[in-house]
Amino acid sequence: MSKTKNIILIGMPGSGKSTIGLLLAKALFVRFVDTDMMIRDIEKRSLQEILNESGQAYFENRESEVIQSINGRTLVIATGGSAVLLPDAMAHLKKIGEIVYLQAPLSLIEKRLWNIKTRGIVLGEGQSIEDLYVAREPIYRQYADLQVSVEGKTPEAVVQTIISTLHLKPRGSG
Repeated sequence: MSKTKNIILIGMPGSGKSTIGLLLAKALFVRFVDTDMMIRDIEKRSLQEILNESGQAYFENRESEVIQSINGRTLVIATGGSAVLLPDAMAHLKKIGEIVYLQAPLSLIEKRLWNIKTRGIVLGEGQSIEDLYVAREPIYRQYADLQVSVEGKTPEAVVQTIISTLHLKPRGSG
């Protein structure tokens, strides 16, 4: 892996950013950072509790602060699904790494997000997962340096696609 670039995963909630990020970090023998986990650790409450108790604007400010505080090298970073709605945070991520959009079809996202009311997803009043998908999908594409489909692939296969496409060196390879 490049000594200066981080790999940043973006995508819809349920696209596999945390799972794939952890596997990718293990394969590359680098540190894994999950921005949702960082927010939970700092706030000492779940994402849903933050949204319910402090509101969307507070959550977005906290998320942007957390993302902009990341300045390590050779990290794999999984962002929250709403990170792409935060221009300052995304400008920072663009500066520090390669952005990989984990693209999942709406049908897969809907199947995986059975816990939409408790998962801590930034949703507007009356907004459905489909509405969210339609609004965010073009933004994910706009920020992506690489787009990888997760449909019909194991997390391990997605990791291999990212490694080979970005010409990264997994641990144990010459």
